[in-house]
Order: sequence, then structure tokens, then C-alpha cells
Amino acid sequence: MSTTTLTSPVKAPAFQRVSGRRRAKDTAATVLVTLSVVVALIPLAWVLITVISKGLPALVSPTWFTNSLSGLTASSMGGGIYHALVGTLLQGLVCAVISIPLGVFVAIYLVEYAGKSRLGKITTFMVDILSGVPSIVAALFIYALWVSTFGMPKSGFAVSLSLVLLMVPVVVRSTEEMLRIVPQDLREASYALGVPKWKTIARIVLPTSLAGIITGIMLALARVMGETAPLLILVGYAPFINFGLFGGEQGTLPGVMVAEMNNPTAAGAQRIWGAALTLILVIAILNIAAKLISRYSQVGSKK
Repeated sequence: MSTTTLTSPVKAPAFQRVSGRRRAKDTAATVLVTLSVVVALIPLAWVLITVISKGLPALVSPTWFTNSLSGLTASSMGGGIYHALVGTLLQGLVCAVISIPLGVFVAIYLVEYAGKSRLGKITTFMVDILSGVPSIVAALFIYALWVSTFGMPKSGFAVSLSLVLLMVPVVVRSTEEMLRIVPQDLREASYALGVPKWKTIARIVLPTSLAGIITGIMLALARVMGETAPLLILVGYAPFINFGLFGGEQGTLPGVMVAEMNNPTAAGAQRIWGAALTLILVIAILNIAAKLISRYSQVGSKK
């Protein structure tokens, strides 16, 4: 019996040279994606440069963050944005206090308990509807319920209630997505050790997805703080400081921009661009805080 010598490998090599056609397709796709990113960034950079260049003179004023516009005429230079900053932060804080627990608990129910139940399907359907509700419709609903039906006055609290309708679906969706990416093996390992389901959610599922949940909450809050329609319908604008959330007109950053739109003087333009830059800074600070909290929570969970 004679033996034969193999002159070539039986199997083809695992890695073969990429053909020129595939390399050309890869290069074309890379170029298209890069161009798309550049095109998307151009308007963003344009807006940022415009707002910073026109709003920075207002922000460097020593009275911008410490004074209000009370007592100033339309053409008077000076004053500040303190009254609007207080109003925006108060309304956003009340909205967050109501929306965050409500949205997180709804997401926990949908992911951990609802399954294919009828209540779960109805809840998902309602969240989908709320996600597409325009801000002016939410404001009109709160006006009809809070002001017309209950007889309560227009106030910053009514604005916060309308913002809750806009923030809750965003919190639910972002939290739901974060909870779903937690591996099921972690839950099953906890159940195998005899840990109750509620404690598994509180001690394992939520800490694992905490970074993404916080990021989603901060993005949702930043989104609703720039809404204008609820302010126009539910509270109005005041150029003075009003810490009361349950009565009286209240200044806000979007309210300053809307109120000064009819002011053709240089002072009006400075207030508009200054308020816009201040609002961008507030949202940027919220996003940076979300990143820091997420990073801190990740480090804490690894210990």
C-alpha cells in the first residue's frame, strides 16, 4: 500500500485576502457615513457658534446671574436673568420629583411583571400615545383639568404638571430599554439563591442598569425644560422674581426669549441671546452631571 503526500492543505485558510470589490464597497460606505456625520454636525456647530458669539456679552455682565429685569424699560441695558433661572429650575425640579419615580416604576412593571398581560399591553399603548403628544396639547389638557375643572389659578406648578406628561414617557422608554439589557442569567442566579424578586430588582437589576437610567432621566429633563407652549398657556411671564409655584406669573428662560421677541432694541436682542446661551449651559450642566453620576455609580458597582 503506497502513501501519498499532501501538497496543499485540506481546508482553505480561515483568513483570505479581501477582494478589491469588497474593499471598494467598504471605502465607499465609510466615506458616506463620514459625510453624513459631518453634514449633521454642521447645523449644530453653526447654532452653537451663533448663540455663543451673540449671547456671551450678556453672560459676562456682573449682574446677569444676580439681578432680574424688574423696573427696566425695553431699551434699558443691564439687569439679569436671575428671575428666569429660578423659575426654570423650580418648575424642572417639581417635574422631576413627580416624573422620575412614576416613570421608573412603570418601566419596572412593564419589564419585570407585566409579561403579556392585558394591563401591560394597555400601559405600553398609553406610553406610546404620550410619546407623540405635542407640548401644546399637554398644556391645554392641564388647563382644562387644573384651571377650568378644579378652579386652580395659573401657576408654575401647572406648568410642571404639563411637563410631567412629556417627561414620563421618555423616562419609561429609556428605563425600559436599560432594564431589558440586563442579562437574564443575573436574575436567575439570584432566584436560585433564594432571593425574592423585589430584592433582586432592587439590589441587582437596578444597580446594573443605573448608569443608563440616570442618563435617560437627565436627557428627558433637559428636553422638557426648553418647552415654551406650557409657559404661554399656564403661567405667563413676569420680569421679577417669583418663588411661589402656586400663584402668579413666573419668569423662565424660554419665557424671556418669547417676551423679548417683540423688543426691537439692542437690549432685547441681548436678553434673547443671553437667555438662549444660559438655557444651553443649564442643559449642558445637567448632561455633564448625568455622565459624572453614571461614572460614579459604575465605579461603585464594581467594588
